Amino acid sequence: MAKIRHNNYIDTVVEISRNASEKGVVDLYTEDDHFTGRHIKVNGKDLCHFGTTGYLGLEQDIRIKKAAVDAIMRYGTQFPLSKTFISHSAYSELEDKLEKMYGYPVVVTKNSTLGHLGTIPTVVRDEDAIILDQQVHWSVQNSCQIARTRGIPVEMIKHNNMEMLEAKIKDLSSVADKIWYFADGVYSMYGDEAPIGRLKELSAKYPQLCLYYDDVHGMSWVGKNGTGYVISQYGELPQNVIVFTTLSKTFGASGATMVTANKDFYTRVKRFGGPLTFSAQLEPSSVAAAIASADIHLSDEIYDMQKELADKVAYCNACLAKTDLPLIEENNCPVFYIGTGAPAVGYNFVKKLMDAGFYVNMGVFPAVAVKRTGVRFTVSRHNQKEDIKALVEAMDRLYPVALAEETTTKNQVRKTFGLPLLDKGQSAPIKMPASFRVSVYKSTDELPAKEWDDIFKGRNVFDFAGLQFLEQAFDASQAPEHQWDFRFVLIRDKADKIVLATFLTKTLWKDDMLAPASVSMALEKKRLSDPLYHSSQVLAMGSLFTEGDHLYLDQEHPDKDAILNLFFQTLTKIDEELQPDVIALRDFTLSDDFLKAHCDGQGYVKAALPDSCVMEDLSWSTQDDYIQRLSSKSRKHFRQDIEKYTDRVQAEVTNDLCAEELSKAYSLYRNVWDKNFDMNTFAYPQSVFEVMNADSNWEFIKMYPAGGEKSPERLIGVMFSYKNLNLTYVPSLIGLDYDYSDEFSVYRQMLFQTVLRARALDFKRIDFGFSASFEKRKVGAESIQKIAYIQAKDNFAMEMMEVVQNETISS
Repeated sequence: MAKIRHNNYIDTVVEISRNASEKGVVDLYTEDDHFTGRHIKVNGKDLCHFGTTGYLGLEQDIRIKKAAVDAIMRYGTQFPLSKTFISHSAYSELEDKLEKMYGYPVVVTKNSTLGHLGTIPTVVRDEDAIILDQQVHWSVQNSCQIARTRGIPVEMIKHNNMEMLEAKIKDLSSVADKIWYFADGVYSMYGDEAPIGRLKELSAKYPQLCLYYDDVHGMSWVGKNGTGYVISQYGELPQNVIVFTTLSKTFGASGATMVTANKDFYTRVKRFGGPLTFSAQLEPSSVAAAIASADIHLSDEIYDMQKELADKVAYCNACLAKTDLPLIEENNCPVFYIGTGAPAVGYNFVKKLMDAGFYVNMGVFPAVAVKRTGVRFTVSRHNQKEDIKALVEAMDRLYPVALAEETTTKNQVRKTFGLPLLDKGQSAPIKMPASFRVSVYKSTDELPAKEWDDIFKGRNVFDFAGLQFLEQAFDASQAPEHQWDFRFVLIRDKADKIVLATFLTKTLWKDDMLAPASVSMALEKKRLSDPLYHSSQVLAMGSLFTEGDHLYLDQEHPDKDAILNLFFQTLTKIDEELQPDVIALRDFTLSDDFLKAHCDGQGYVKAALPDSCVMEDLSWSTQDDYIQRLSSKSRKHFRQDIEKYTDRVQAEVTNDLCAEELSKAYSLYRNVWDKNFDMNTFAYPQSVFEVMNADSNWEFIKMYPAGGEKSPERLIGVMFSYKNLNLTYVPSLIGLDYDYSDEFSVYRQMLFQTVLRARALDFKRIDFGFSASFEKRKVGAESIQKIAYIQAKDNFAMEMMEVVQNETISS
C-alpha cells in the first residue's frame, strides 16, 4: 500500500499556538520603559502583573542590579571562553557561596536547558534506563533524546502515577543497571508537586532507582537558604538523587545549578558535561548578580521574604475559597491555575481580565491538554494584597460571563478537571434554543429511515441499511475492540426540518492508528502479549468502518452558527454519558473554515487523515471510452500496470460466499491487514464478514488465475463491496494473496474490476476509501485531502506516540 501523510507533534503545537496568537493572548510585548514588578504595560494599558516566575521579586532588588552593573563596567559584557579552560574572576566566589547554601558542591550551568543537555547524557550510562513523568519539563525530555540514540530505553508514565512508575521499574529491573526517573519538583502549570514521600519509599524498595528533579519552580521561595522544594523535603540528599535548581526566575539572576551528594555524578558532570564543557560561560553581570542573590539567600532575610510571599499566597487562597472558581491545585505554591476547559473560554476569560487591568498567563497545549486549557497566574512579593483581592474579584465576576458567552457551564469545566460539582443552582444548565429540537437515538430502530436516507443516500456504508449492517456486525457479543456504542443525532428547526444530522460510535482505537508505520510496528510487538496495549476509547463521528461526509449541516440556514453550537452542546452531553478518552470528528476538507473556527474554540486539534479517493465519472459506455477519459499519466500507468495483466486473471461477482470461500476470503483480508501499518486498526473478526455475507446489500468480486477452476483454494483476491441505494459502489475492504502480486498485479486488477462492476450496475459514484491514492488514481479516481478534529482528555497518548517514534528513529 502507498504511504500516507502522518501527523507531526510540532505541527500540532504550531497550529494551536497560532490560534492563541490570533486571539491576542500570547506573542505579546510589554511597552514599559522600566519595570517595577508590580505592573506592566501591554497594548497601551497598565496591568497588574500576575504572570512572573520571579516569585520573590529579587530581579528588582537594588543590590542585585547594582552588582550586575558594576560587573559589566569592570569585566565587560561577557568573558567569551570555555569554562573548562579558565573561568572569569567572580566564578569561584559564586561556587563557594552556592556550596554554603546547599551543603554540597554544585555545577553552575548557563541555564537549565544546557544543564540538562550536559548532565543527563553524562550520568545516564548505556546500561541504564529512563522513565519520564508525562509533565516533566520539555528541556528534560528533550535531553533524554540523546540518551535514546545510544539505545537506552526511554519510557513515560502518566503524571505522578506512582503505580504506573512501579510497574515500569519492575519491567526494566531485569534489563537495566540503574533506572532513572525524571520529574519536576514543582510543576509549572498547576503548581502541584512531585510525590517525594512515595518516591522515597520506592527508592528504598528498589535500589536501582535514581531520581532526577528539575526544581526550578521550587527555588528560593521555600527551604533552608532558599534551596528549594525538593531539598526541603529531603533535608539531606541521598546518593541516588540529582536536583537541578535555577539562578534565574525566583533567584533573580541567570544560570542554573546541578546539586548532588553523589561524588561520582558530580565528578562526571564537572569534568565532561557536553555543552558545559564546550559552551561559553555565564556573563560577568550574571555571576555578580547571582553572588549578590546568594548573599541574601545565606542571610536570615531570605526567611522574611519567604514569609511575606507565603502570607500573600495564603491570602490569595483565602480569597479564592470565597468563590466557586475551579482552582485545580490548592497548596502553598505561588502558582495558581483556574480551569476553563475549552480554549474559547480561556481566550475570552484572559481578554476580559486584561481589559479589567490584569495580566495573567494562559495554560495551553502542549503544556496542558487542549481541553484542559486554563488561566495560570502567579503571586509574587511585588503584588499587594489589594491587587490580589481585586484580581480574584474580577475573576469571580468575569468567569461566568466568559463561560456563558462560549456556551459552557461551571460544572462542565469541573467535570473536565475531575473537580467536585456545584449544586445545580450555582451552575445553571445551558438553555437550548427554543427554535430547535435535538433528538439523540441509540438504535436505528428509533431512527426515521426515510428522512435519514433523504440526507445520506449514496454516502459510503451509512445509508439506513448500512447503519443496520454496522449495528449487527459490531454488537455487544463481540470482543471489546469491536463492541460499538451508537448515537444518532438529529437537530430540527421550528418547521421540523432536519438541519443537522450525524452518527457517532464509541469504541476502542489504537493510539497509533495515524502514527508512522514504524511506531505501529514497534507497538504491535508488545500487543502480542497485551492485545489492547496503548488503545483508547474514542467517540468518533462516523465509524472505523465508514468514510466520507458523516456530518450533514444545512449550510444555507440563517442560524447555522447556533445549530453547530447546539451540536457541540449535545456532543458534550454524549461525552459525559459515555466517558470516552478521545472525541474524533471526521472527515472534513481543509477548506471548511466555518467548522474549523468552531472546533478550534472547542478544544479540538486538527489531524491529517489519509487522502480519500472517489470516482465520479461512470458515464462511459466502452472500455476504450473509459481509458480515453483517464489523464495522460493515468493512461500510461493503466497500459503498463493494468491492461497487460488483464488476460492473466478471471473475475466473478457473487452475492454470497460458501463457507470455504468465506474462510479463504477472510484469510486474504488478514493478509492485507497484517501488512497495513500505515493506518493501524484492530483486525475485524470473521463474524463481521459472516454478517456481510448474509446481507443482500453486499457483494463480492472474486479473482482467480485465468484458465483454471474457480475453487476457494485458488482465490487470489476478493473485494468486499457495498451497494448504496443504486447510487454509490463502495469497495470497503480487500483481500489479497501477495504471492501472486508480481505475476498478476492482483491489487490493480481488483481496482479495475471494481470500476467495471460499478459501471455494469449503472452506479453514479465509487467510494474507494482511504489510502493507496496513487494506485487508485491510475484507474481514474480523484484523491481528496481529508482531516479530522481530535479532542483528547489527556496528552499522554500523543506524547507516548512521540516517545515511541523517537525511539524507532534512533534505533
